[in-house]
Amino acid sequence: MGIIIRWLGAFLLLAATFNPTPYNFVRWAEANWNTQMPLTLLLGLLLAVGYMIYVGATFRSLGAFGMIVIAALFGAVIWVLIDWGVLKLGNTNVTVWLGILALSLILGIGLSWSILRQRLSGQATVDEVER
Repeated sequence: MGIIIRWLGAFLLLAATFNPTPYNFVRWAEANWNTQMPLTLLLGLLLAVGYMIYVGATFRSLGAFGMIVIAALFGAVIWVLIDWGVLKLGNTNVTVWLGILALSLILGIGLSWSILRQRLSGQATVDEVER
């Protein structure tokens, strides 16, 4: 259940930042920058903290190569679904939502990687302590 909550948090973070609907931070910030600059800055910084947590944990646990491999895996799945006719990318809204889904899965897996590795291998992961 914790893995799903981590993925859902990543999905909400990405969707709150940008999505094809009018209800996202980017569009709201463009419309309200001049009238509500302090609130816009505060909300942008809160989103930045969320990205620091998710992206930082993902880089620490998976590394750049791991992120590329997982992105390639999701890209291949989408490619197969398009090839089989299950998905059609003529609608840009669908494409944006697929991108948000793929990125959120990468960030969710990155944040949950030590839990997944422990469940798969049976070995606990401990952080390295520098002396």
